[in-house]
Amino acid sequence: MCNNQLAVAASAASAHAERRTDAPTIGDIFRQYGPAYRRKFGARMSRDQRRVMKSLERCRTGELGAALYRCDACGRDHVVPQSCGNRHCPQCQGHKAKEWLDAQLEKLLPCPYFLITFTVPSELRRFVRSHPRECYRAMFQASAATLIELAKNPKYVGSRRLGFTGVLHTWGRTLSYHPHVHFIVPGGALGEDGTEWLPSRANFFVPVRAASVLFRAKFKELLAEAGLIDLVPQEVWTKSWIVHSKAVGDGRRALRYLAPYVFRVALSNRRIVNCEPGPDGLGRVTITYRKSGSRRYRAMQLTAEEFIRRFLQHVLPRGFQKVRHYGFAHPRSKIDPEWLKMLVTATLNLVYELIVAPQPLPVPVLPTCPHCGGVLRRVGVVPAPVGRLAFTNSS
Repeated sequence: MCNNQLAVAASAASAHAERRTDAPTIGDIFRQYGPAYRRKFGARMSRDQRRVMKSLERCRTGELGAALYRCDACGRDHVVPQSCGNRHCPQCQGHKAKEWLDAQLEKLLPCPYFLITFTVPSELRRFVRSHPRECYRAMFQASAATLIELAKNPKYVGSRRLGFTGVLHTWGRTLSYHPHVHFIVPGGALGEDGTEWLPSRANFFVPVRAASVLFRAKFKELLAEAGLIDLVPQEVWTKSWIVHSKAVGDGRRALRYLAPYVFRVALSNRRIVNCEPGPDGLGRVTITYRKSGSRRYRAMQLTAEEFIRRFLQHVLPRGFQKVRHYGFAHPRSKIDPEWLKMLVTATLNLVYELIVAPQPLPVPVLPTCPHCGGVLRRVGVVPAPVGRLAFTNSS
């Protein structure tokens, strides 16, 4: 594009950034109240938290540049500000949840499934929040090892060759800090020689009391290896840790429950009802939430400062994988999924229908012109203003 086109596009990007809907977004709140929050608490914020705040503040404002599109039908130009791509941004991650869910549903085995949740005690949460990378890693390792160790007992499954998926979840319904790991687990395992399927009971996988004791012991051992054991309140080692196991049928509903947590942090923009100045000069943010066991939405008002604090405590360490696959559920497993499905089917005396057909190629979804409905073609870019640093999307 020539300089005149760049200037026009940059001006349009700025105008787009100034327009907003009636409902505020997390980015709006960060842009308005984030600078004051950093001035007050910046010394206590982690590098990851500062990086996420800046990314969400710049998302779709034009500060990261923009893309220029032209309509094939009416010839109008459209400037679309670039998104930040940060995994904590609800505007950038929503479409990925459906893609992940569809892929996981394809992998389901024809057997009963369990949703098993491992939670650390409330007395440990402050320590976990201060050492997220080490503690989240320990939660995954300790809970996965607990499932494998108990499953190899012939009283339950009889093999350690499980295949399951874990998702880290750190927030409660009101953005409170509540770290736990959900596992979606098929009811059975491959035999140790890999030639047979050993089913669990349809309504029972492993005993949760034994899992609680093992989980606590393994977590303690991992913290000792990390040199953090002396910083942990001693009373947590005498408490009962909570492990919950629930039979969830064929696993589809459980996966639909987990999918939003995979590509969302804390809350979505649609739960933010309002943001307005308060009488003391601080903003007031109203969000909706539901109490456990209730379908009725309630409203909660927080200061903007408290809203930002609650959101930032769920920021993950840079590069940390919040979804992990184990055993034959791992993408690099050498177990053929179709063969495994047939093995499970034969063991459980089900009917397995093998359909051999070419997979349809994905149809790309092209943007359309809001004026005439024509197809928009990308014809250029508007670079980010000089001096603006676009953070990577790995935060």
